Amino acid sequence: MIRIAPLGRALAVAAAASLALTACGGGTESAAPASSAPAASSAPAAAKGDGVLTIGTLLPQTGSLAFLGPPEFAGVKLAVKEINDAGGVLGKPVVENDTDSGDTSTNIASQSVDKLLQQKTDVVVGAASSSVSLSVIDKITGAGVVQISPANTSDQFTTYNDKGLYFRTAPPDVLQGRVLGDLILADGSDTVGILALQDAYGTGLADNVQKTVESGGGQVVEKVIYDPKAADYSADVAKIKEANPKAIALIGFDETKKIVPELVKQGLSADKVKWYFVDGNLSNYGTGKDGFPKGTLNGSKGTQPGAEVSDAFKEKLKTADPNLKDFNYGPESYDATILAALAATAAKSDAGADLAAKLKEVSTGGEKCKDFKSCADLLAAGKDIDYDGASGPIEFNDAGDPAEATIGVYQYGPDNQNKNIAYNTGKIAG
Repeated sequence: MIRIAPLGRALAVAAAASLALTACGGGTESAAPASSAPAASSAPAAAKGDGVLTIGTLLPQTGSLAFLGPPEFAGVKLAVKEINDAGGVLGKPVVENDTDSGDTSTNIASQSVDKLLQQKTDVVVGAASSSVSLSVIDKITGAGVVQISPANTSDQFTTYNDKGLYFRTAPPDVLQGRVLGDLILADGSDTVGILALQDAYGTGLADNVQKTVESGGGQVVEKVIYDPKAADYSADVAKIKEANPKAIALIGFDETKKIVPELVKQGLSADKVKWYFVDGNLSNYGTGKDGFPKGTLNGSKGTQPGAEVSDAFKEKLKTADPNLKDFNYGPESYDATILAALAATAAKSDAGADLAAKLKEVSTGGEKCKDFKSCADLLAAGKDIDYDGASGPIEFNDAGDPAEATIGVYQYGPDNQNKNIAYNTGKIAG
């Protein structure tokens, strides 16, 4: 179990390169309050199962998190291929149907879910954005369909009334807040400015960062919650500048491309104030026409959930998408798909409630296995299994959250590309 101790913990954490844990996933504006009343489903029969495991993706092809889409789609496609190469589930090939989640500035996600339910989808993998998931979770679980997100990290899902049908392979943001806060303190910054987008992900993560910084003896001198659809961010950055922080935590998505130049313009460049990114904007921006001038991000750091992605697994993902440049949440998407298939195999059913009841069982407490075929062979032999995935140990707790997680810390070089500098794995509780 990893516990975050106050005050002097920062230097010890830095020396040991051992930080707490977490992940991401949000939208572009605030989602409606969680509702316990499920939305009407256009395909309630999907809950009964038809003997064919159908995986539907609800992942970003457009919108503010579109950069996360390619590795997530690749992870699902790779998993489905491996599952089908091993004989499929219930004696039949797994069917995959892909849709766009968009973001919360559109109703694309709702339309996509309607389509997936009409296609008798048993498991929805997605969304990447927490706010998008909050906008459709009632429709999905209300239809008796399992939802597994590879990237949702809002704390709201831990206590959400999801009828036991919502799971995620990324850990909640309370952990990312601890990691980011610890990292900032460990780097010697005791005054912090926070720029966070207005949505379930941004505000929740900002609150958790603030809590960690202040419990560690630091001070959040300004916290600005901004509109991600704003035409410019000069007024938001000006508030941070006036507070004169030693470090700035930038919690956002694609609008980061507009905020970074404004920080530089107002004299808050990365060589004067320490910048910290999160999984929502920890991208390899580069120095090309779509990137930043050379050296803009040099020395800046960021956090990203997930175990180290081996070169071998990267190459496997590239067989599904040869153009991959980022691998964020590809392993989590792969694991979500493998786990769904193993749960259906264990349940001998593709019905949502049946396989949901087996997801915790196949992810914890049994004989270790690391791929679908070996795990399925153990199930066929009557063994209890414990799948450990490409994204690290996955043990679902009663809330559908992973009980263990790995987080990486990354640092940018002069080329505005980031490289990992530390990993840590541990229990989320505590």
